Amino acid sequence: MDYAKPAKSQSGKYLFAYFVGNEPEQERIHFAVSEDGYNFEALNNNQPVIIQTKGKQCVRDPYIVKGQDGFYYIIGTDMKCIEGWTSNHALVTWKSKDLIEWTDETIIDIRDFGGDFATTTRAWAPQAIWNEKEQMYMVYWAHSDLKNDVAQMYYAHTADFKTMTEPKLLYERPGIQTIDGDIAYNKNNGKYYLYFKHDEDQTIAYVTSEKITGPYEDKPVVVSLAKTGVEGSEIYNITGTDQWVMVMDEYSTDRFFMQQTNDFENFLPVNPDDYSMNFNPRHGAITPISDKQYEALIKHFGK
Repeated sequence: MDYAKPAKSQSGKYLFAYFVGNEPEQERIHFAVSEDGYNFEALNNNQPVIIQTKGKQCVRDPYIVKGQDGFYYIIGTDMKCIEGWTSNHALVTWKSKDLIEWTDETIIDIRDFGGDFATTTRAWAPQAIWNEKEQMYMVYWAHSDLKNDVAQMYYAHTADFKTMTEPKLLYERPGIQTIDGDIAYNKNNGKYYLYFKHDEDQTIAYVTSEKITGPYEDKPVVVSLAKTGVEGSEIYNITGTDQWVMVMDEYSTDRFFMQQTNDFENFLPVNPDDYSMNFNPRHGAITPISDKQYEALIKHFGK
C-alpha cells in the first residue's frame, strides 16, 4: 500500500480539542497537543479542561477557531447523549485569550428563531469559518426538526459567538442524512470544499462551491480511505507546507484515522506508524498554535 509521507511542519505546534464518550461525564472538552501535527499527547492526564455549566451541561463535537480579534472560540453541540439522538436544540460557545482560561459560556438555542426552528431536534457538530464578504463568522451545523427529521446542513452568521442571524439552508440531500460538515478553502482553484459524513456507506465525501454559502454542487465524491465506518472528519494544514491532513473518527474501533492530500481531492493514508494519540478521542478539531502557547498549555495542564 502507498502511504503519504508526513510533511515537516515549518512553525508552531498543534492543539486538539475533543470529547471522549457517550456518558455525561465523558461529554466534556479535552485537550491534546502535538509538535508535528501527527503525534498527539493528551493534556491534564486526559481529564477535562472545560466543564460545561449551562444548557445540557454536556458538550460534544468541539470545534476551535482563532478569531479575527485574536481571541480563540470553541463552539460545540449542547447535548446529553443519554437523553436520545434527537434531544438537542442548541449550540454552546466559549472564548479565551490564552487557550487556558475559558469564559463567556453561551447557549445559542436554535428554537429561539421560531417557525420550524421552534421544533429543532438536532443541532449537531457546529463549526465556524470567517466569511470575508460578510465580515462575520459563518457557523454551520447539521439540523433537523419535527417537520424534517433528516438532518441537513444549515448556516448562520455571528460576530461574537453569542448571537446569530437567522439560519439558512446550506446543503441538503433529500431523504439522506448529512452531518459533520467541515469546510476548507482551496486557494489554488478558488473553491470551497464541504466535507461531510456520507451516510449511505459511513464514509466521508465532499461537494464544492465557488461561494462559501453555496450553492454546493450536488455530486458527492467519497474520499475517506478507512476500512471501517467513519464520521467527524476535520482537515487541517501542516504549517508552511502544501500538505493537508484529514482526521476522522473510526467510531467502531476507538481510534482516529489519518490521511493526507495536497489538492483536497486525492488522498493517501498516513502510515499508522507515523501518527499516534495516547488517548481515544471522539469527534474534535485541530488548530495551529505557537511554540509559546504550546509551552504554556503544558505548563498549566501538564501531560
